[in-house]
Amino acid sequence: MSRRLRAVAASFVLAVLAVLAFATPAGAVEIKRVISPGGIVAWLVEDRFAPIVSLALAVRGGAATDPAGKEGLAELVATTLDEGAGDLDSQAFQTRLEDLSISLSFSAGLDAMRGSMRTLSRNRNEAFRLFGLALASPRFDDRSVERVRAQLLTRLAREAQDPGAIAGRTLWARLFPGHPYGRPRDGTPDSLRTVTLDDLRAFVPHRFARDALIIGVVGDIGADELGPLLDRTFGALPATGVSYRLEKTAPVADGKTHVVGLDTPQSTIVFAQPGLLRGDPDWYAATVLNHILGGSTFGSRLYAEVREQRGLAYSAYSYLLPLDFSAAWAGGAATNNAAVGESVGVIRDVWQNLATNGVGADELADAKRYLTGAWPLRFTDTAAIAATLVAVQLENLGLDYLDKRNSLIDAVGAGDIRRVARRVLDPAKLTIVIVGRPEGLN
Repeated sequence: MSRRLRAVAASFVLAVLAVLAFATPAGAVEIKRVISPGGIVAWLVEDRFAPIVSLALAVRGGAATDPAGKEGLAELVATTLDEGAGDLDSQAFQTRLEDLSISLSFSAGLDAMRGSMRTLSRNRNEAFRLFGLALASPRFDDRSVERVRAQLLTRLAREAQDPGAIAGRTLWARLFPGHPYGRPRDGTPDSLRTVTLDDLRAFVPHRFARDALIIGVVGDIGADELGPLLDRTFGALPATGVSYRLEKTAPVADGKTHVVGLDTPQSTIVFAQPGLLRGDPDWYAATVLNHILGGSTFGSRLYAEVREQRGLAYSAYSYLLPLDFSAAWAGGAATNNAAVGESVGVIRDVWQNLATNGVGADELADAKRYLTGAWPLRFTDTAAIAATLVAVQLENLGLDYLDKRNSLIDAVGAGDIRRVARRVLDPAKLTIVIVGRPEGLN
């Protein structure tokens, strides 16, 4: 069998084992807070069922911190961190990962940079070493960087003709004018071309420092083994990073509709209004309310009114979007051009009806039953659990969050729903962007 086929086969086995390793409910997950001899903190869920280890990592400060005129810097960093490190060039680094069936990747969000790694237990020392090497000694070789830059530019050119991408970028620019959240997180062709190798090399030690690491580890490893391994993996990083802070801002809530003309038979609709920060006391009531509004694929008010009863759109949905320095309640729909005006009217009506009348007892019970019943499904994969451990730490939710989350949902009552709906939902505040050739707009 060739090396490539062996790697594919091993990766398949690794994925299967990762799923099998956690066929347990969330309440059965025991989280340990591990502090390495060098003071690096990680949350660990130990499970010896399958010989795999998954790691997730985050640091605060993502694409929103890109300097003006260099938008796309964080994205270019994330996509080139695994393009060689230390004495391993891109080909040698990727070959080493492939030969050992190690999955390793990095990504850039608005508020955080993230990394993930998954490996068979027998290869964990080398997997951790390579992960740490990518952060402490990334090569950023000119040839590799230019290849990745070209790939990103190609993606941007493709997205420039994609209705969904156009709608998303336009909405963010309208919601957050003059704020880093309103800039294109992946950059523009011009801004990507201005990012230099020095920019990439300066970004990494500014963000990936030992005091900034937020780490989750899941699988076949104990606390006594993990502590020293954390020091070996991340000990070469700077002790402290460069602090940053963005101005808090609220999304623009002017109720205006913005049309971007594009010759296509159907229109893409996206919309948003101010939402709730993750730490808001009404967050769990808002979570239940959003499920009823548009968070459930087939059972939500938006889906029922827009698609099932009127057949106006192919989809209609909503979601809560908490950021570090702002928050939105957003959604979208897709429909043929002739039905856009009526679809927008129905979306506003559903928004207003919930704000005015709240929800019924059966509707509330069904939503809570779904949200609590689906919760354990997040914990059937080691990588997903590791990512959840990191998310809980990012939001400062506490070591006991996985156990208490469902009780917080269960505690939401009809009065809570009415209060949050009246407090937050307001169709007059919806900023709407439509890409296509919409008809019937007022």
